[in-house]
Amino acid sequence: MSNLQAYDEEQARARLGGALSCWTVEQGHLRRRYVTSGWRASMLLANGIAHLAELAWHHPDLHIAWGSVTVDLSTHEADAITDRDFELAAMIERQVTWRPDSGGALDGTPRDGQWRLLAGDD
Repeated sequence: MSNLQAYDEEQARARLGGALSCWTVEQGHLRRRYVTSGWRASMLLANGIAHLAELAWHHPDLHIAWGSVTVDLSTHEADAITDRDFELAAMIERQVTWRPDSGGALDGTPRDGQWRLLAGDD
């Protein structure tokens, strides 16, 4: 294991904020629940997170449901929350919440009906 800073739950909570303000610390994990529009959106989201995790070689626990994906991050070899978890959480958050710029060439997914991916996309 590389020289990683391990955080207890209180220290980890103190680090949350800004880009990670939607994440919580629960049962020794950094946790984020993304509410989706259904099964297809949950699977697309989970596969995207899995791709990032594989590239980072740091694998979260994913809980996939019809209308949500919950991400639990902790560093198993340290049996704690570490810098790896904060870094991967930030990477996941950037990718999942990214939307095309207004006026750009990319339209993004429709925000209604069957094409909507994340609940709250308005």
